[in-house]
Amino acid sequence: MAEKQATLYRMILPEETCPFGVRAKQMLDAAGFTVDEHILGTRAEVEAFEAEHGVETTPQVFIDGKRIGGSDDLEAYLAG
Repeated sequence: MAEKQATLYRMILPEETCPFGVRAKQMLDAAGFTVDEHILGTRAEVEAFEAEHGVETTPQVFIDGKRIGGSDDLEAYLAG
């Protein structure tokens, strides 16, 4: 069976760790995914990522190159 891989972009700022990003990472780990994790460590990085991908929030999860969305979207995807 092929290894399940996901890419996760999530925000961890000095003053704030996004709880939705933590939740998304936990769900991916529990589902057996190898996670390529990208930490957005400044507000500018978060805003640039959101602008580049046309999204309004982080985290954002990608599986097989397809954007799944945030933690709620990921939960629905995994529930299949």
